[in-house]
Amino acid sequence: MVLPALALLLSGCTIDPATFTKAMDSNPLYGSLLAFAAGLGTCLTPCVYPMIAITVSVFGAKQAKSRGQAMLLSTAFVAGIVALFTPMMMIAALTGKAFGTALSSPYVIVGISLVFIATAASMFGAFEMTLPESWTQRLSGVGGTGYGGAFALGLVSGLVAAPCTGPILTLILTWIGTTRNIPLGAGVGFAYSLGLGLPFWLVGTFAVGLPKSGKWMIGVKSFFGVVMLVVALYYLRNPFPILTKIVDPSLQFGLIVGAVAVIGIALGAVHLDWSDGGLGVKVRKGVGIAASVVGTFLLIIWISMPKAQLAWLHSEDEALTLSKQEKRPLLVDFTATWCGACQEMAKDTFADPRVMTKAGNFVAVKIDATNDDDPAVTAVMEKYKVKGLPTVLLIDSAGTERKRFTEFVGPDKFLSELDGIN
Repeated sequence: MVLPALALLLSGCTIDPATFTKAMDSNPLYGSLLAFAAGLGTCLTPCVYPMIAITVSVFGAKQAKSRGQAMLLSTAFVAGIVALFTPMMMIAALTGKAFGTALSSPYVIVGISLVFIATAASMFGAFEMTLPESWTQRLSGVGGTGYGGAFALGLVSGLVAAPCTGPILTLILTWIGTTRNIPLGAGVGFAYSLGLGLPFWLVGTFAVGLPKSGKWMIGVKSFFGVVMLVVALYYLRNPFPILTKIVDPSLQFGLIVGAVAVIGIALGAVHLDWSDGGLGVKVRKGVGIAASVVGTFLLIIWISMPKAQLAWLHSEDEALTLSKQEKRPLLVDFTATWCGACQEMAKDTFADPRVMTKAGNFVAVKIDATNDDDPAVTAVMEKYKVKGLPTVLLIDSAGTERKRFTEFVGPDKFLSELDGIN
C-alpha cells in the first residue's frame, strides 16, 4: 500500500504534475516536507545508518563536557550538510530553464531515464555507486574534533555516502530543475539536509541509542529502487507514448492498476532480498518489482490524466483563421511539459464539464512551448507578449484581448471570466 500512496507524491516529482505539484509550487513547505522525508529515508540505508555512531564519535560529541557542547558540535555537523546540499538545489533551480528546454529532446529524456534505471539497479544491489577509493580516503580524513572539524565533516559526509545519497539526490535535483523555483530549491535543500542530519544530531546531542542495523535497511534501498524505476518510465512516456496507450480514465482501471501495485509489494518487491533463498525468492522479488513499478506508473498516469478535454487545435494560424471565419472568440493556452500549473489547469480547469460547456463557443488552441528556442514557438510567444508560463489568453471575436491569466486559475474563477466574451 506504500507505493500506490506514493503515486500522489510522484505525480508532483516529475514533469507532468497534478494537484500535489501545484501545492508545492504555491507553498514550498510541501516540497520541503517531502525532501525532509527523503533525507531521513537516506539515513536508513546501509551506506549511512551504520556510520552514524562512528561519525558522532569522530567529531567529538560523545566526548563533550556538557550537553550544550554536544548539541553545538552536532549542530555544526548538520550545518555542514546544509552548506553542501542547499546551494546544490539552488543551482539546479537556476539551471531549470536550460533543463526544461533540454527535456524537449527525446535523446535527453532517454539519457535521464537510463541514469534513473542505473541508480535503481544500484539500489537493488547490482553494483555500488562509489567514488574512487583515493577520493573516499581523502574525504574520510576531512574534519575532526571541534566545531570547525564537525562542520567540515558534515560538508563531506554526503559525498562519502554517495552510494546511497547519489541516487536519491539525482531524483530530487531533476525535479527541482523542472520547477525553476529557486526559493523551493533552497527550502528543499535545507529540508533534505535536516532529514539526513537529524539522526546524527539526536545521537550526538542526547546519546540516543539507535536500533540495530539489519535487513530492514535493504528494504529501504529496494523502496527507493522501485521509485526510481517508476520515475524512469514517467520520463519516457512522452517520447514513447505507447507506454500510456492502455490507460483508461475509468475508475475500474485505476482500481486495477492500484491492485497490481499492491500485489507487487506483497510478492516481495521491497521486503525480500535476492539472497533470502533460491530461485523461487528471486522470481518473487523480480515479479514483485515489475508489478509494483508498472502498477504505480499506470496509476500515476491515471491520476494525472484529464478525464475529458476541450477540442484543442495546435496551430495558431489555423485557430485564427477559424475564429475569423466563424466570428468566434479565441482561447489560447501556452503550455509546456515542465510547467506544473499548466498541467494542473489542463486536468482541473479545462477538463471541468462546466468549463467545457461554456467554452464550447471558443476556438481553443494549445501552444506547446516546451522548446522555447524553437523559432516558430518564439514568434508566437513574442506576438502575444508571453513572458512566462502558464499564460492563457481570452480574445474576443474582434481580435481584442479581454483577459490574461499568468498563474493557475481554478474552474470557478475561469468560468466567471468567460462571461461576456463573444
